[in-house]
Amino acid sequence: MKRRFPRTELISVILIFLHGCAHSDLSAERSSPPQVPEKRVTQNLPLPGDLEDKVLALNPDSIREKDVTEVLSRCPAPRIIALNGSIPFITMESFSKFLILMGYPEESVRNPRTGFYSYSSYMSSRNLAGLIAWHYEKEGMMPIVVGHSQGGMLSIKVLYEFSGAFHNKIAVWNPYRNKPEDRYTLWDPLTDTERPVVGLRLGYASAIATGRLMRIVLGQWNMLARLRKIPDTVEEFTGYHIENDLIGGDFPGSGQSYYPLGTAIVHNVNLPPEYSHITIPLTEDLAKDPETREWISFYASPTEHAPLTTALRGKSDNILFAADIWHSIKKYWCIELQRLIRARRAMNKVFSTYGG
Repeated sequence: MKRRFPRTELISVILIFLHGCAHSDLSAERSSPPQVPEKRVTQNLPLPGDLEDKVLALNPDSIREKDVTEVLSRCPAPRIIALNGSIPFITMESFSKFLILMGYPEESVRNPRTGFYSYSSYMSSRNLAGLIAWHYEKEGMMPIVVGHSQGGMLSIKVLYEFSGAFHNKIAVWNPYRNKPEDRYTLWDPLTDTERPVVGLRLGYASAIATGRLMRIVLGQWNMLARLRKIPDTVEEFTGYHIENDLIGGDFPGSGQSYYPLGTAIVHNVNLPPEYSHITIPLTEDLAKDPETREWISFYASPTEHAPLTTALRGKSDNILFAADIWHSIKKYWCIELQRLIRARRAMNKVFSTYGG
């Protein structure tokens, strides 16, 4: 397969450089539609007992399409924060629609304030940390952060925000008012205790085609030394690398692998050189095609997946990326739900015992 859009990618390097010179940091998205009222939070909508039992019976590492259709899709889901690259020539919208077509609840994918399918990677990492805290407190499940290119850098940077690397305290950020609240703590929905935003730990985060070269071009100096080091403020992290990625700047021998600083589980997934840095988020059509959808649904890991048949190869652009990240998102959808259900049941048991 020939490499796609090489001329476009070369032009994009120049555009990214010019764009980076003109825009250092934006705390909010460019477009600001009218604010919408806050909805009743998912945390206050308990599931039927039989459905909770079915969720608890699932194996997070082996979620099949039937499990999604019959169980998970009937439940709330962790907020997906899909971060665009530095130039939204191609945004994460197609990827978000891919998740929805695969069975993920649309209300957990769209930005609740704007209705958009993705978020700007120029938002402040401090504000993003506060936004994650708000969703966790209100919805009872830790959001999942997926970033493309510069968005991947931001998904890693927010992990350092939670570690206290940049700020000693972080305000909770209200997405509906699009501004910080006057507090630096949240009420933890799983432990029923107050805690600071700093110190939170994500379940899952990822970075897609995020290289060091563009951190230099865009002047993101405080992330150069940190970019491949994943702190303990995430349980599981996946870094996706495209072989010979011109824009990302990941070349053989460049030390592009991510690694944990402590307890985080870190995966490095190497994608074929035919994949394009710019178009890798375009995954929506894979969920629409029955053959590619089935292959994705049965994917287990980079080393255990079924080989692509001749028939699939002609329509399988980005399929390895789509399958691997969908496997992780399904896993943490299940894990976060199970945590919430167990926490609710434990609290209800305490209340029934001591609350009369």
